[in-house]
This record gives sequence, structure tokens and C-alpha cells, in this order.
Amino acid sequence: MDTELNAIHDTVEGIKEKLVNDLRGVRADIDDLLKDVANSTTEEIAAARAKIEGTLGEATSRLADARIAVTEKAKGAADATHAYVRENPWKVFGVAAAAAGFIIGFLLSRR
Repeated sequence: MDTELNAIHDTVEGIKEKLVNDLRGVRADIDDLLKDVANSTTEEIAAARAKIEGTLGEATSRLADARIAVTEKAKGAADATHAYVRENPWKVFGVAAAAAGFIIGFLLSRR
């Protein structure tokens, strides 16, 4: 289960890095466009705008893919947790009781 969670974390981190790089690329393209607008013709502006729209479209697509991947991974983790709880109800109950006892003890000690 730990290996599975590490794989999920690595996948999410990889997707996050790709998205950050894509958004940095979009920002750089926008900065270039703003610098060039003053000295450009309408055709050059249209070409730059098309390039930015393409880059932004790719970033949006990757963001949608990342959302789907994270959702699938979260569902997998939830299913694994559910299976563990069904297979080990007394262990889970014991941990929950210990946590509740700890919280109650902490609250009573503050009085």
C-alpha cells in the first residue's frame, strides 16, 4: 500500500511539474507578445496570438488530463482504504478509539 501511495505521489508531482512548465511557457509567450505589440504589424500580432492560444490550449488540455489522473488516483486510494477497513475492522476501530481517547484526554487536561 505504501508503494502504491508513493507511485501516486510521484505521478501527481510529475503532472504538477509539467503544468507549471506549461504555464511558465504561456507567461513567457505573453510577455514576448506584449513587448512586440508596439512594433508589430497586425499579421505579426495575429500570429503571436495564435501561438499563445495554442500553448494555452495545450496547458488547458494537460490540466484536464491531470485532473482526471488525480481523480482516478484518489478513487484508487479510497478503494484501497475501504478494502483495508473491511478486512481489518478491529484495527481501525482500535486506532479510532485511541485517537478519541487522546483528544478527550487533551481536552480534559486543559481544564
